[in-house]
Amino acid sequence: MSTNNSSLDVADENIRRFWDNYLILLRKREVKTSCERWYVYQSEQYINAYPDLRLTLHSPENITCYLKQLGQNPSIADWQFRQAVHAIQILFSLIDVPWMHEVDWSFWLESSISLNADHPTLAREVTETSTTLATATHTISQKLNNHKQTKQKHEALLIDFVTEVRRRAYSIRTEQAYLDWIVRFLTYFDNETLDTLDDKHITLYLEHLAIHRNVAASTQNQALNALVFLFREVIKKPLRELDGFVRAKRPKQLPVVLTRSEVDKLLNQLSGLQWIMASLLYGTGMRLMECIRLRVMNIDFDYQQITIRDGKGQKDRVVPLPQKVISLLLAHIEERKQQYNEDLENNNAEVYLPHALDRKYPNAATEWKWQYVFASGRLSVDPRSHKIRRHHLHENTLQKAVKVASDSAEITKKVNCRSLRHSFATHLLETGYDIRTVQELLGHSDVSTTMIYTHVLNRGGKGVVSPLDQL
Repeated sequence: MSTNNSSLDVADENIRRFWDNYLILLRKREVKTSCERWYVYQSEQYINAYPDLRLTLHSPENITCYLKQLGQNPSIADWQFRQAVHAIQILFSLIDVPWMHEVDWSFWLESSISLNADHPTLAREVTETSTTLATATHTISQKLNNHKQTKQKHEALLIDFVTEVRRRAYSIRTEQAYLDWIVRFLTYFDNETLDTLDDKHITLYLEHLAIHRNVAASTQNQALNALVFLFREVIKKPLRELDGFVRAKRPKQLPVVLTRSEVDKLLNQLSGLQWIMASLLYGTGMRLMECIRLRVMNIDFDYQQITIRDGKGQKDRVVPLPQKVISLLLAHIEERKQQYNEDLENNNAEVYLPHALDRKYPNAATEWKWQYVFASGRLSVDPRSHKIRRHHLHENTLQKAVKVASDSAEITKKVNCRSLRHSFATHLLETGYDIRTVQELLGHSDVSTTMIYTHVLNRGGKGVVSPLDQL
C-alpha cells in the first residue's frame, strides 16, 4: 500500500512540476498574469479530449481535429478561440515536439478574427428601406464614438447620405471614408445649421486640414469629394466655385516592385495557405480582397484561369491560373470540400451571398460552388443576419504573413500584399507583354494607370547611363 501511495505522490509531483514549467513558459511569452489560469484551463481541455493518448504521442492531426471541433461552436468568442490556439501552441512548445512547424498556427490564430458588420464583404447588402436605415445607423454608431452629439443632431441627414451613396453603387470603402469626413465636417461647424453651411465653410475646413492638420494631398482631395457629394446629392444645395480653392496636387508615387529573386525569397518564407494566396497575388495580379473572396466556381482548372467577379469598379475579368500553384490549390480545395461536407451534415453550410442572391436562388447559399475557397477555420455569427456561417478568412491573415515573411527574407523594401500585384505587372512588361494586355489583367479602366509600371523598364532615368559609370 505504501508503494502505491509513493507512486501516486511521484505522479502528482510530476504533474505539478509540468504545470509549473508551463506557467514559467507563459511568462516568458509575456502572457498576462490574469490570463494564466485560462491558458491552463484551455490546455487541460485539450488534454482531456484525448484521455488515452500521452502528449508526447500526439500529432498535428490531433491538434487540427480538436481545433476543427472547437471551431464548430460559434458561441465561443474570437478571443476565446485565439486563446485556446495560443495555449495549445505553448503547451507543445514546452514538450518541444519535432513537428511543431507542421501545424499552421497562423491560420488557426487568424481564424479567430470574425468579419464585422462594416466589412466590405457584408456591408453592401441593402434590400429594403428599413434595412437601409438600420444598416446606416449601425455604420454611424461604429464611426461616431467621439461624435455622439453630431449623430443625434444630423442622423436623418447621414442616413439620407448612406441611401444616396448606395443608390449610386459606390464601394463600401468609399462610403465609409465619405461618411467619416462628413461627420468630421459637421462636428467642426457644430454651431452652424445646415441652412447656413455653404461652399465657404468647405473652403475653411479644407484649409484647416491642409494648414493645421497637415494632411496629405490625397486625404484633402478625398475630404473635398465627400463634402461636394453631400451638398450636391444629399442637401441639394448648389455650390459655386470654392472661392478660388485649389485642389491639392497629389504627388506621383512609384509603386514598390520586387525583383524576381526577392519574390522568390518572400514566397520561400511562406507555407501552406499563406503561400498559396501570396502566390496567387503575384501569379495573377489580383487585389488582396479579390483573392480572399474567391469562391469555388471562380476557379477553372481545365482552362487554367480564374474569373474575378465584382472587382474594383464592379468589373469582372479573367486572369491566368499559375501552373505552379495548381497541385497545392487542388489539395486545399479537397480539404475544403471535406470541411464543407461536415458543415452540410451539421446544417452550417450556408454562405453569404451578395446582392440579395439568396432570395433569387434560395438554395444557392448551401451549394458547394458558392463556398469560399479560403474559408475561416471556425464558424461565426453573421453580424447582420445573425446566421451561423463560415466566412472567408480575414484579410489580416495574409497581410501579417507577408509582413513577417518580408522581414524574415531581409527585404529592405516596404513590402505588402499590393507589392506582389505591382511586381506581377512590372515583370509582365519586362517579359515583353503588351501594356494593353497588362491593363486588362489588372482591371484598370485607363491605360495611363498601367503606364506607371513602365518606370522600372527605364532603369531609374529613361535608360540614361550614369556619368559615374562612364569614367
